[in-house]
Amino acid sequence: MFGARQVGKTTLIKNMLSSLDCRWRLESGDNILVHEALSEQSFPKLLSFVEGLDLLAIDEAQRIPGIGRVLKIWTDQVPQLRIIVTGSSSFELAGQIGEPLTGRKRTLIMYPVSMLELAKESSAYELSTRLEEFLVYGTYPAVLTASTGAEKREILEELVGSYLLKDVLELERVRASKTLLDLLRLLAYQIGSEVSANELAQKLSIDGKTVARYLDLLEKSFVLFSLRGYSGNLRKEITRKNKYYFLDLGIRNALIANFNSPDKRDDKGALWENFLIVERLKTRSYRSLYANPYFWRTWDQKEIDLIEERDGVLHSYEFKWKPQTGIAPRDFTEAYPGSPFTVVHHENWHEFLLV
Repeated sequence: MFGARQVGKTTLIKNMLSSLDCRWRLESGDNILVHEALSEQSFPKLLSFVEGLDLLAIDEAQRIPGIGRVLKIWTDQVPQLRIIVTGSSSFELAGQIGEPLTGRKRTLIMYPVSMLELAKESSAYELSTRLEEFLVYGTYPAVLTASTGAEKREILEELVGSYLLKDVLELERVRASKTLLDLLRLLAYQIGSEVSANELAQKLSIDGKTVARYLDLLEKSFVLFSLRGYSGNLRKEITRKNKYYFLDLGIRNALIANFNSPDKRDDKGALWENFLIVERLKTRSYRSLYANPYFWRTWDQKEIDLIEERDGVLHSYEFKWKPQTGIAPRDFTEAYPGSPFTVVHHENWHEFLLV
């Protein structure tokens, strides 16, 4: 199971394990004793480590050297053993266990709390009254349970300062924390716009390949999420540049030190777009809605915020805060006839996310 730091992976596992009627043990990848016990990767020692267990859970497993081979040995030699591993850096953990466990693992991603989860405790109306709060402070568990705006800001500033880039900076090839923060701040002001790696590189005084690598790492460490441009029948469709969104708006607003209410800022539309794009990502993931997501834009500025290609049909969505109706651009409807088009606003958002 992958997920950003502080989204609740450890809490979820502990709650789940406590309800099981079997022999289980929870270990941490931060425990040096666990490192020592597993480092030699000898069959007798590894088998002794899990002796008598029905289930073994390892939190932050990416910190254990050679964890992929260790998991393969357990899977091969102790087939009745069930194993759960978590990681806050998918590029490390997935890289270690991907090939050794091909076809023998299931990957889950845990995001900051979703509207689907909150809807189990609150009505759509109650959630609607909190939309502006979600746009400003995001949905990290600790933020949601904080009672005041000051407490929420303090938690988010701590997340940005102590956790946000920890996994990225631990890689040997990444040492420039200031550059990463500057990159994130630039992206924070470009929500809803296509991003040019070369333009970012010029502003940061680094090369484009480094920017591209940093963007990839920030996605794999669950800070950012990107959309590609859709292209099918029109030459003038934009496809070379991606759009980037933050997996949590509280993190985004902490990076630019702006916690003003949406009505007092000029980026309300961008916040709403980011919120809907990412919450829809969570909905697709948790509801197993299989779709390829894109944005659509042409060189003459015709655009659609989100395209979902599902079962060969292009479902298109435009995001507006104020209730309104609309139609898809003529270029789109002529190129892709029969594609449903929906305007999502603050009065019908639940129909889009709580499916």
